[in-house]
Amino acid sequence: MTRLLSIVAFLLAALLAAPAVAQETVTGDWHGALAIPTGQLRLVVTISRGADGTLAGTLESIDQAPGRRTPLGEVVIADGRMRFTIPAIGATYEGAWQPGRQSFLGTFTQGAALALELRRGRPAAAPVVAGLDGRWAGSVMRNGVPLRLVLRITTGIDGTIASLDSPDLMAMGLAVTGLARDGDAVSFAVPAGGTSFQGTVAGGRLTGSWRRSGFPDAEVTFVRSAETASAPRARPQMPRSPLPYRSEEVSIPNPAAPDVTLAGTLTHPEGRGPFPAAILISGSGPQDRDESVFGHKPFAILADHLTRQGIAVLRYDDRGFARSTGRHQGATSADFATDANAAFAFLAARPEIDRRAIGFIGHSEGGMIGPIAVRDNPGVAYMVLLAGPGVPTRRLMASQARAIGEATGADSAERERGVEIQQALFAAAAADGDAAALLRALITDEQLRAASLQPAQLEQMAAQAADPWLRWFVRYDPAPDLARLRMPVLALNGSLDRQVLAAENLAGIRAATPGNRDVTIQELPGLNHLFQTARTGGLGEYADIEETFAPAALALVSDWIRARFIRP
Repeated sequence: MTRLLSIVAFLLAALLAAPAVAQETVTGDWHGALAIPTGQLRLVVTISRGADGTLAGTLESIDQAPGRRTPLGEVVIADGRMRFTIPAIGATYEGAWQPGRQSFLGTFTQGAALALELRRGRPAAAPVVAGLDGRWAGSVMRNGVPLRLVLRITTGIDGTIASLDSPDLMAMGLAVTGLARDGDAVSFAVPAGGTSFQGTVAGGRLTGSWRRSGFPDAEVTFVRSAETASAPRARPQMPRSPLPYRSEEVSIPNPAAPDVTLAGTLTHPEGRGPFPAAILISGSGPQDRDESVFGHKPFAILADHLTRQGIAVLRYDDRGFARSTGRHQGATSADFATDANAAFAFLAARPEIDRRAIGFIGHSEGGMIGPIAVRDNPGVAYMVLLAGPGVPTRRLMASQARAIGEATGADSAERERGVEIQQALFAAAAADGDAAALLRALITDEQLRAASLQPAQLEQMAAQAADPWLRWFVRYDPAPDLARLRMPVLALNGSLDRQVLAAENLAGIRAATPGNRDVTIQELPGLNHLFQTARTGGLGEYADIEETFAPAALALVSDWIRARFIRP
């Protein structure tokens, strides 16, 4: 799970009061562009007004998914300001009306803040490139590893728009620029990857050279198929009604953060109880209560399984995401630990819950957050760590970078160059003082060229180095918090996990907990970071695998809890 890299920007004028835009003129299309290091992403916001006067709207990312309109949440235009949310991607926008420019000037926030000026209408149309519309699938070999590529070309009211997916690199909707055709010759560039293509089209095949500075050219053949609305991928483990247990929508205030109210779901068996209970804690980045990712809902599957086994489960949207209030941006793992403890206090007050049998189940970063929460909460009865860190985070992330690089065909020299850049970022973030300035001093022009990074990407990393979450995260060593755990602990990792490597982190957990008499540590063969049965553990497999959560892993968790907290 990853966080959006950012360039922090904007103008003071966006924060000042401005004369109000006439309310009757706000409906219709508004366009703007987000400036990112590799170019621009054009957005179209369409505002409509219902019969009752309520405003609604949609967001379209022209360069990534032309024609796909994502619903806005709350839309407010008043007192010269426009504000709206996009719940599906955890983003917000707020801008002030500038009468001289006839636009809203403000900030688009999705984990980081980016400048966005919205002007009336749609942007100028791109040139039309005839005869290439459709979905073109191919692959490029990288040191013997095939990496899938999907080129999507659409012609519509905004001209011909192209984007590229690289599923095995978890890069989707990359903007394609310079798409051109001269007879059978076709060319385009993908600035985000520093790559370009030159080839010819014939009979539904696009064949040519895939080029990247500093690397030998590779031969690529794209094969076209009609671009149709794809059917949802099969997810056979999703619970189906009627459910043999109770499900309740709940609201949980956090006394440690008055602006945070968590929205969640409590499931518990039929009957009076009291039942043992589990609180699910998600991994890094804003997550909903189901930890939805790549079409999967692993927390929904885990909650369903545990509740059928007699264990109540509380899962919640992360602060500032989906239906929970507060701000996710700027919050640290320690802040998220107070959310977990608020959830604990909520459950402990429920009559159907056994307050002596409430535990945490944390996945990935959630496996950090749980032990942190125990510092202030001795009432936690047990801890389940699903791919939880067992070594200092900077060591963990270096191992992760090498493992993912190997899976995506990077040679050893490329992997080490990437780790050098990563560790410089972390060193800057961990230091006191101006993290951005320190990063610029640590990374040389030679390192940037060797890693095929542009100066604008260094500025993007500099902004990330100043992020409070990262600055806290890279200083963290889980060992002291793990050593304090005196309740039963279950630590699981998949042998194919390339994000939190099993051998290294399970050994770290074992070394940190010698004084705990009830610690179960197990590496599960053939499972990846999401606890799916996998082939390689590569990140590109997550979406392709139908299974959401391996049944054997589900059973292991429930049997372990039942053995300790459900008495005959």
